[in-house]
Amino acid sequence: MRKFGRTKDQRRAFLKSLAANLILKEKIKTTEARAKEVRSLVERLISYGKKNTLASKRAIAAVLPSTAAKKVYKEIAPRFAQRQGGYTRVTKLGRRLSDSAKMAFIEILK
Repeated sequence: MRKFGRTKDQRRAFLKSLAANLILKEKIKTTEARAKEVRSLVERLISYGKKNTLASKRAIAAVLPSTAAKKVYKEIAPRFAQRQGGYTRVTKLGRRLSDSAKMAFIEILK
């Protein structure tokens, strides 16, 4: 697990906000390390959404704000009903000019 120079609670909040942005926008540009780390969280949330039970909806709501949570189990999860995983794609880009960080797009597949 990458720590991103943050404490555990800061890191958890940071990943939740990245996941919410990814779900709402369906494609974000971020660093490669952040994209790889948020991928596991988002894919787990989509898998919960596919179950469509009260417990899974509560598990999603515990991580995401209500607008993003609703989008997961109403729009995104039904899209992947026949798919066994691999709901996101990380596309590597070049390096950022300012600090030479490796950049990437992470997107939810259609």
